[in-house]
Amino acid sequence: MPSVQRSMCAAILILQAVVFGLTTPVMISVADVDVATAVWVGLGLTLACILTAGMLGKRWAYVAGSVIQVASLGLGFVIPMMFFLGVIFASLWAGAYVLGRKVDTEKAERAATEEQWAG
Repeated sequence: MPSVQRSMCAAILILQAVVFGLTTPVMISVADVDVATAVWVGLGLTLACILTAGMLGKRWAYVAGSVIQVASLGLGFVIPMMFFLGVIFASLWAGAYVLGRKVDTEKAERAATEEQWAG
């Protein structure tokens, strides 16, 4: 049975990867960040999101996803708009984590009840 929590959290990370990829040229042109630094930070966070989304079958990947949310907020010190986006993504991440876990638990309970009734 596929995990709703995993799917929801992966979707948030993939959307966040797009945002991080787009912050790279913003850091260069608007925030006057060195090109090499902007590429390392922007594309590094993009890659981290994609890899973490793929590894969400492991429990540690959820911790890594939370660290990415902190990094998103920290990027606000370079690009002030990222404070706003960081709060939005952190909220979405928390919601996906909590609600996804709740749905997965309820699905497991329902499957156990159905199996008990069938057997």
